[in-house]
Amino acid sequence: MKPAVLWTIPVLLAASAGAASSDSISATEKFSRIESESLRSGSRVTLTSRELNAYVEQEAPTVTEGVRNLKLELVAPEVARGSALIDFAKVRRSQGHPPGWLMSKLLEGERPVSVTARIRSAGGRATVDVRRVEISGIEIDGRTLDFLIQNVLLPLYPSAVVGRPFELGHRIEKLDVQPGAVGVVIGR
Repeated sequence: MKPAVLWTIPVLLAASAGAASSDSISATEKFSRIESESLRSGSRVTLTSRELNAYVEQEAPTVTEGVRNLKLELVAPEVARGSALIDFAKVRRSQGHPPGWLMSKLLEGERPVSVTARIRSAGGRATVDVRRVEISGIEIDGRTLDFLIQNVLLPLYPSAVVGRPFELGHRIEKLDVQPGAVGVVIGR
């Protein structure tokens, strides 16, 4: 590589880090405006995929040990996909539930996980329907997915709401999930 080209690599990396940081700041400011409940009825706040991913990248390390490289894709109207590398044994330990010897042998180590969900909303309420989960390239759907949601996800995260409506709060009327962005529509 020529020396003139070498100096451009750190400049490009710094520029992309700055963009991620400004996207995270932009998302944080938008979330603050929504949470303040001072926006006019009918206002629409648009959060881009870049802003959401920068925000998640900034906030994720403080959420759960054993989860990293979180990414969000807005793939179609009402459809989002989240992916991450997850060490299920670390997650269990961080929640104060260390797995037994056999389970730790099965759960230990990072695995690529992808979750695709349909997000419907109106009238200040939303419903998230998990459509597909993929762990280490193995697709889980249908009855097996329903079983895992009922017997693994909900016992671990009792406040998770899957497959039934929940209040959006902060006067949010609707989440308009589209490829590339989510529009947050303010009501009342």
